[in-house]
Amino acid sequence: MADWDVIVVGSGAGGLSAAVALSNLGKKVLVLEQHYLPGGWTHTFALDGHKFSPGVHYVGQLGKGGRTREILEGLGVAVDLEFNELNSDGYDHIVFEDETFDIPRGRDNFMRRLIQRFPEERRGIERYFHLMQKVDRGLSRPGEIAGVLGVLKLLLTSPAIVFHGMKPAATVINRYVTDPRLKAILEARSGDHGMTPIRVPFALHVAIEAHFWEGGWYPKGGGGAIPKAFISRLKQNGGEIHMRTRVSQIILEGTGRHQRAVGVRLESGEELRARAVISNADAWVTYNNLVGKENLSKRLATRVERLEPSVSALSLFIATDLDIDALGLDSGNYWIMHDVDVDATYRCTETDDLTPEGVFPGAFLTVTTKKDPGKIKDGIHTMEAFVFVSHAPFAQWEDSEMESRPQEYADFKERLKKRLLASIERVVPEIRDHLVLCELGTPLTNVHYVNGYRGNVYGTAKSKQQVGPMALPVKTEISGLYHCGQSTAAHGVLGVMVTGVMAASEISALPMSEMLTFAGEGGLTLRPSSKPGLQVSEKFSQHTDGQFMQ
Repeated sequence: MADWDVIVVGSGAGGLSAAVALSNLGKKVLVLEQHYLPGGWTHTFALDGHKFSPGVHYVGQLGKGGRTREILEGLGVAVDLEFNELNSDGYDHIVFEDETFDIPRGRDNFMRRLIQRFPEERRGIERYFHLMQKVDRGLSRPGEIAGVLGVLKLLLTSPAIVFHGMKPAATVINRYVTDPRLKAILEARSGDHGMTPIRVPFALHVAIEAHFWEGGWYPKGGGGAIPKAFISRLKQNGGEIHMRTRVSQIILEGTGRHQRAVGVRLESGEELRARAVISNADAWVTYNNLVGKENLSKRLATRVERLEPSVSALSLFIATDLDIDALGLDSGNYWIMHDVDVDATYRCTETDDLTPEGVFPGAFLTVTTKKDPGKIKDGIHTMEAFVFVSHAPFAQWEDSEMESRPQEYADFKERLKKRLLASIERVVPEIRDHLVLCELGTPLTNVHYVNGYRGNVYGTAKSKQQVGPMALPVKTEISGLYHCGQSTAAHGVLGVMVTGVMAASEISALPMSEMLTFAGEGGLTLRPSSKPGLQVSEKFSQHTDGQFMQ
């Protein structure tokens, strides 16, 4: 007899979306999380009382009719969430050596601002934005790509996707514009999918760009507010979540094509039975560790063996007594370009040598206390900075324990910390003289806390061989076993929530639309950017977090 209807391994946004969707239907659901904080990449942690959210920097499509809003409200979790809008006149800043380009809310506003800055490129800019709009419209009809007839229909209704979707984004951009800085602006936010523009499929690049056309939003209380709202709903429905509970194996019964997932075995040796199991772990952990290569078909085992992980990153968590307002910093994200060639940022991830001095080609900086003023503690502001790197330079220490890594690792981190600080000084001069706290996370940190293979930040690399129809499926080849999260159909907060609802739909045999019927139980609260004439909601919610040790 099953202990649970469904067991979910991992409490990332995908796993929690599946858990809530199924518990809304009356299913008995258990979520198991190896960390002491829930949320996967959406968790919030504290260092010396200062809060940081390493995986949530902004979320799009929260306005009326937006897909993210539809899911949050449809699952019944929106009532416990509040989002602050980032600077609507520049929710993303592209920072060159001698100028900063501010990307405003609104696709047409963005296009007009580009034309104003690059008037000689007007025709190319207009044509490029027109193409992006056509591709985005085609992407809104994903069901049409299933089957031969679906492909033919897509050819008729969305030829832009058929003829341009799988081409590298840089190839398409180069066809329309020539100015190196203009290209850099159109490519800089490749960091949101973690793939160099010379490799990422144009359709995916457009999907990420379009996600933020109507601006960006930050959850009040940090990323951890998201899992908190989901867990509250899960518990209301009678579901449970167990922290510090590592799953060592997914239990299978039967052989060959007749295998079925019937539960999980914990690291403690305890076995829990379920009618279905959902893995929210990444592909390598799911198939190599939890299922086991020996239980995979030859085809799937070969596919997993050939999977390319996404980039990893260095993460710098800062508390500072700098006068942020005097520096003119705001709630927008800062994409710092030390090399106008965006691909240079990704070439850095291909090297095993991180010892050279100097700045990184590109860096991302966000002032979290400007996004969420409630994070300010005793007048101290917090920032988070990131650069993409390879896991390879850290592999020599991967077998060491988190709390007792050798001095060489600590010394290496200190050198990298100085490089990263130098990389953001263009935006925050004198930051080194105003550090209240400064801690560095590495790919090994990601492995320890998020259980990501080689410290990846986006699951599988978003190459044309691993996205769209080529992505790993939500319904696996093993009966009763489902997979959601960044290694499957989509990534990012919205993307993984969609994969979670997809898994719930497969298990319940109900369409996804029937998973999202709880909007009447409470709407989302949005606090617009503080611009004249905008009304601010009066609703307020509190959020507290656990502690995190680097």
